[in-house]
Amino acid sequence: MIYSRITGTGSYLPGNPVSNDDLVARGVDTSDAWIVERTGIRFRHLAAPGQMASDLALEAARRALEAAGVGPDKVDLIIVATSTPDYIFPSTAALLQAKLGASNGGAAFDLQAVCSGFAYALAVADKFIRSGSHRCALVVGAEVFSRILDWSDRGTCVLFGDGAGAVVLEADDKPGVLATAIHADGRHSGILCVPGMVSAGKVTGDPFLRMDGQAVFKFAVRALGDVAVEVLQQADAGADSVDWLIPHQANVRILQATAKRLDMSMDKVFVTVDRHGNTSAASVPLALDLGVRDGRICHGQRLLLQGVGGGFTWGAALVDF
Repeated sequence: MIYSRITGTGSYLPGNPVSNDDLVARGVDTSDAWIVERTGIRFRHLAAPGQMASDLALEAARRALEAAGVGPDKVDLIIVATSTPDYIFPSTAALLQAKLGASNGGAAFDLQAVCSGFAYALAVADKFIRSGSHRCALVVGAEVFSRILDWSDRGTCVLFGDGAGAVVLEADDKPGVLATAIHADGRHSGILCVPGMVSAGKVTGDPFLRMDGQAVFKFAVRALGDVAVEVLQQADAGADSVDWLIPHQANVRILQATAKRLDMSMDKVFVTVDRHGNTSAASVPLALDLGVRDGRICHGQRLLLQGVGGGFTWGAALVDF
């Protein structure tokens, strides 16, 4: 029997932290108290002009490969979860493959499920490895959401940041990824979207992120609770077996409501949203890597990773780390 196991993690946050007060100084009509009370966010990182998703992904990928003790030539599958790719094509994954020097003919493609992107990508990579077709996958979430924000809309621009997180997933004879689940319901696409596109060389529609915050909150709490129960049932495990819940880092209130629904103490919920805001597909692997590097997340622990985002999409993975 072939299983997949996470053998290395890495992350990258561009530039210096941008505080809530820094946003006020830049002209955003808000305050530190308003943002912290409603979201728990204190800082976010913003990519420099010309810094692309593949550049952030490269740094996170290098750190994950180093942690796993794996050379780029060993990677035979690269999946980049992103909603802010470098170009329409080629894929950000193909660009990352070239930058890493991993051009050995392995597969490389992007996956778009917005803030659920990493949960989706991990589930897909796990199935590739379990099938026996691939042995070593690099799974990355990388975003430059600052490029699609309307900086006059304080209800959205204060929430998001840029960053990347990555894991190396390798074939193993011992279970690592125990269960995965991914879902979507396109009927709710309007509550979180970027309703614009490029056509005939011009932007048509609205090119900025738009969100109905209350509707997103209600949907997210329900979806995250349901998908957590689903993967626990798949693995015949209880919530009390989980050492760390690592949810999508969107809003501390969503994290608190999800923990309450699972009857889980906030002491077991990994929270990094205060440090980097909502980095969409990057938020879960970013949080995972930060926890590994500060020593709180250790090998032998059981992790419940989960995401929810525009589409509407949601997903989770139960992992023995």
